[in-house]
Amino acid sequence: MTLFASPADFRAALAELSAPDETAIAAAGARQAELTKPAGSLGRLEDLAIFLAGWQGRARPRLDRARTAIFAGNHGVTVHGVSAFPASVTAQMVANFEAGGAAINALSGAAGLELKVTALDLDTPTADFTTAPAMTDEECLAALNAGAASVTEDLDLLTVGEMGIGNSTAAAALSARSFGGAPADWIGPGTGVDAAGIARKTQAVERALAFHADATRDAFERLRRLGGREIVAIAGAVLRARQLRVPVVLDGFISSAAIAPLAADNPTITVHCIAGHCSAEPGHRRLLGHLGLEPLLQLNMRLGEGSGAAVAVGVIRAALATHNQMATFAEAAVSGKL
Repeated sequence: MTLFASPADFRAALAELSAPDETAIAAAGARQAELTKPAGSLGRLEDLAIFLAGWQGRARPRLDRARTAIFAGNHGVTVHGVSAFPASVTAQMVANFEAGGAAINALSGAAGLELKVTALDLDTPTADFTTAPAMTDEECLAALNAGAASVTEDLDLLTVGEMGIGNSTAAAALSARSFGGAPADWIGPGTGVDAAGIARKTQAVERALAFHADATRDAFERLRRLGGREIVAIAGAVLRARQLRVPVVLDGFISSAAIAPLAADNPTITVHCIAGHCSAEPGHRRLLGHLGLEPLLQLNMRLGEGSGAAVAVGVIRAALATHNQMATFAEAAVSGKL
């Protein structure tokens, strides 16, 4: 599918975002008010049910078909020693996903999520973005369209995740380019680098920001210059999900950074998104603040792969179970409101 044939197509889609169904929101809110519990006593579970109702366009939302979409890509910036692992691990982990042996396989199964893995030109890393744009226009568009193709209109929910050695460096660069701040504000251990590794990551981001300082700052150019194929694919998936009114659960720092360039241009891109968790990567909490998202969970996770988002789906299922299965005051013959 070629949804974005040109940068102009992408920019137009980002400028014209759909809104939730207000009638469904009102109906879901009215149902919550009649359930056998004190008003507001289920906290964010109530909010989640109403949120899902708005995007699914029905007073009783459901998760009959939910998907984890994982994208994998390799990064030229790894030549600077920014990761504790070699780039070859990306392909090895993709094989592990396909064999069913990764954390996301187990967590997707536990959450009732189908798993779709898309590997993006793993034999062709992006360019080293400290000295050149990471991708050409055509390469960036191809990654956007690969992400968009992972979303189908029959989905009730989409979660997104990634695999890409070096991608926490790209995420830091995208966050800094989108929302400002010093590179050190966005840098963390990623795969577990030591202090020297963090210094190398910081230097790489500093050089990248300096090299691209005079470039156009719109979302497409930020993604093209500083992103990776898997990061750009997440951006394409989230934008396509918005077009199809499919709610999205974001994973950690990388998937949040994928929409940072979009949010810098149109902050309402986050309205159909849930932050599944706040990862242990230091920049994630800061980034969620800029995105205006409050995480559902904080479990000190930093694996990526969509793992935190998958765990959060269990909470979302609990929200829908209470919303759809509890009795109303009238049905339970309970007098008045609790």
